[in-house]
Amino acid sequence: MRTIVNPPSSAWNDLCRRPVKDQSQLAVQVGKILSDVKNNGDRALLKYTLKFDGAATDDLRISEKEISEAEKEIPDELKSAIAVAGSNIERFHRTQLPDDGIIVETLRGVRCWRKSVAVEKAGIYVPGGSAPLFSTVLMLAIPARIAGCREIIMCTPPDKNGKVNQLILYTARISGVTSFFRVGGAQAIAAMAYGTETIPKADRIFGPGNQYVTKAKEMVQLDGVPIDMPAGPSEVLVIADDSAEPSFVASDLIAQAEHGTDSQVLLVTTSTALLSEVSKEIDKQLPALPRKAIAEKALANSLLISFDSIEKCMEFSNLYAPEHLIISVSDPAAATECVTNAGSVFIGKYSCESAGDYASGTNHTLPTNGFARNYSGVSVDSFMKKITFQELSGEGLLNLGPVIQKMAAAELLEGHRNAVTIRLNSLKNA
Repeated sequence: MRTIVNPPSSAWNDLCRRPVKDQSQLAVQVGKILSDVKNNGDRALLKYTLKFDGAATDDLRISEKEISEAEKEIPDELKSAIAVAGSNIERFHRTQLPDDGIIVETLRGVRCWRKSVAVEKAGIYVPGGSAPLFSTVLMLAIPARIAGCREIIMCTPPDKNGKVNQLILYTARISGVTSFFRVGGAQAIAAMAYGTETIPKADRIFGPGNQYVTKAKEMVQLDGVPIDMPAGPSEVLVIADDSAEPSFVASDLIAQAEHGTDSQVLLVTTSTALLSEVSKEIDKQLPALPRKAIAEKALANSLLISFDSIEKCMEFSNLYAPEHLIISVSDPAAATECVTNAGSVFIGKYSCESAGDYASGTNHTLPTNGFARNYSGVSVDSFMKKITFQELSGEGLLNLGPVIQKMAAAELLEGHRNAVTIRLNSLKNA
């Protein structure tokens, strides 16, 4: 990891810049896949499942029998752990249900209100490669169910034998997924965006994935298919002072780094001594990590930064806008008040990022790559749309009509003005 001591503010933008990959060729490759699936449906999906996943299958749908068999293979202790996580996620997300039906009388006789309605078909993508993310099923399916989505469509890649990870299937069943499909990558996003003979078209698509999945989500937006948020490699920023425990900080950096070689980890601190202590702890803890090679590559591209005040640490963090922000300082409450840009915040030395990734109750599907400046993480609200209503009585139109007439005439929209005039005349004649 690169160590930087008290960088001037003029250098901050460069330090906040994530590594950029040339995506021109990626867009071409993904564009071909999207077009193929759009035009050829299941035939294209079966072709890409063989090409990219090595699985020769003639059935994209995952049967109830497969899901039941998967459930039998899950140890009871793990089922209990998943149940606790699911319960916490459900409890937290149920508080997000909107309080609809508040009627506002903007003028006497003019009533307006709003109603939240779930999208009918939510499409969720669950990665299933070297680290099958069954926790992502909880994070996506539970809020979709709470929101009231009529269908929750899940796509996840199979292994070379055409099988889907047992934990993903079990978790999907208990979380409320209604349709299960063995298809991954950009082709899965295309299937949910356009629909095929087997896979229904989703109204909105959610979930993380590799660069092909991410690019596919970006591109289907251009065809009018909404997604949860733009995303990039996962990241964490830790703000710490001399009260922090070096071994805790090192473990958080390593935990994030094991996600992938392009993961970003940053330590921002007021203690130069902590920088060296954390570096030593990383060297101590890293050899025991099964995904050591992956973590090492991520750490090599990451930063250790020291500032002379917590205020500067917070200012830098808000500019960086991290996906995960851990605050381990002597006065965490004061520091937390300064947070304006972050996907999810972990307060105090015992609040490891792993808690939010799995079981505290908050959602782990979060904006990355600086998008926390203008996007929120997934919530119940992500699966809903808002419909506004208005009702004008005769008295209401008499009060508001002249205002509308003047504005419509000023915009030279005579038809708009006349729709009011004809009603006002009717009221006057009555």
